[in-house]
Amino acid sequence: MSATDTSPAPPEPVSVFSAFLFWLKLGFISFGGPAGQISIMHQELVERRRWISERRFLHALNYCMVLPGPEAQQLATYIGWLMHRSWGGVIAGALFVLPSLFILIGLSWVYIAFGEVPVVAGLFYGIKPAVTAIVVQAAHRIGSRALKNGWLWAIAAASFVAIFALGVPFPLIVLGAAVIGYAGGRIAPEAFRAGGGHGSQGTSYGAALIDDQTPVPAHARFRWSRLYGLAVIGALLWIVPMGLLVSVFGWDNTFTQMAWFFTKAALLTFGGAYAVLPYVYQGAVTHYGWLTPTQMIDGLALGETTPGPLIMVVAFVAFIGGYGQAVLGPELTFAAGALAAVLVTWFTFLPSFLFILVGGPLVESTHNVLKFTAPLTAITAAVVGVILNLALFFGYHVLWPEGFKGVFDWPSALIALAAAIALFRFKRTVIEVLLACSVTGLIVYLLRV
Repeated sequence: MSATDTSPAPPEPVSVFSAFLFWLKLGFISFGGPAGQISIMHQELVERRRWISERRFLHALNYCMVLPGPEAQQLATYIGWLMHRSWGGVIAGALFVLPSLFILIGLSWVYIAFGEVPVVAGLFYGIKPAVTAIVVQAAHRIGSRALKNGWLWAIAAASFVAIFALGVPFPLIVLGAAVIGYAGGRIAPEAFRAGGGHGSQGTSYGAALIDDQTPVPAHARFRWSRLYGLAVIGALLWIVPMGLLVSVFGWDNTFTQMAWFFTKAALLTFGGAYAVLPYVYQGAVTHYGWLTPTQMIDGLALGETTPGPLIMVVAFVAFIGGYGQAVLGPELTFAAGALAAVLVTWFTFLPSFLFILVGGPLVESTHNVLKFTAPLTAITAAVVGVILNLALFFGYHVLWPEGFKGVFDWPSALIALAAAIALFRFKRTVIEVLLACSVTGLIVYLLRV
């Protein structure tokens, strides 16, 4: 309920420690993907605690939406930075990620150690078709928001053909869409103008600590000296660990290649985690062979059922790759998997912090400038076609686990259909669908054994 003009005074200033406790709590309860995570932050920070006003919250969200990377994690980083300078942003962003990292390392080990146990195998038998339906829903959700005219539909169709039929690498699709968007912004500006905000900006829940009229704090104002300083620090945070990996293990080592590959992936996550998953699949499964297609589907299922951004599935990919290839030797397989997961998380999320801390004061002023937003609008359209290809990839491996020449798995097809109906028709949550499908899969699997 929105408050009236007689709303209470702004809350007292929030200490760094109090903010730390909140961000830690958020890291453990941030289920539901970006939409669910943003909703939780809005409810807690805007409505209940009134740390930030509706307009300032949405302004921050709109900024994060045009950046590559997980927008919910970047939004937490942004608000933490706005409240408590750079360290506040680091604390907020890191605690959004760390709980899910440790949870996924544990679940990845359980998956490796007990994945063939009938109960575990049965649960994953039901989860796989559910994941296929979830990816289809993601394509529909993003497409319904992004494909507003014929130009954008054409870009989506072209990107699907490019990746499905021609095998064009995902980075080239992103680059091509950006070029088309830049040209389209000049030729047909209305077609490539970004959509409106994320909800009404007129709602008030009472005076906030950072309110509409609160001056921009000194640390959030643009200064060239600050930009250069943070850019140098960010570069060192990438160069030093990468240099150590090359010097200790060599360029061709799995750890080094993971660090380089996921650095590139981090810069391509326009449109959320589902957009970059095809690129991760192309590299991790097809090129490097760090895991199998089936393991990739299982990893996405684990990512959907844990708190934190969905892109944390990269921690699972890294753990399986490091563990399976015994990078540190046969006696240290768990250590190799855990180290790989930590390294990949570092290189995946480092750019997100830099985009906020370095670019916040600069990019905010250009958010509504068409020449900056039109390429991003086109990229988002291209992402729809890429995600549809990912859904077909998952569907193929779930319904024909032995290839088209093998037997069609009709129980998996029925589970996928039921999951799609639950998601689209009855609007059930991802967690509810995964739980129901996992139990169904376990029953079917045990009856077959």
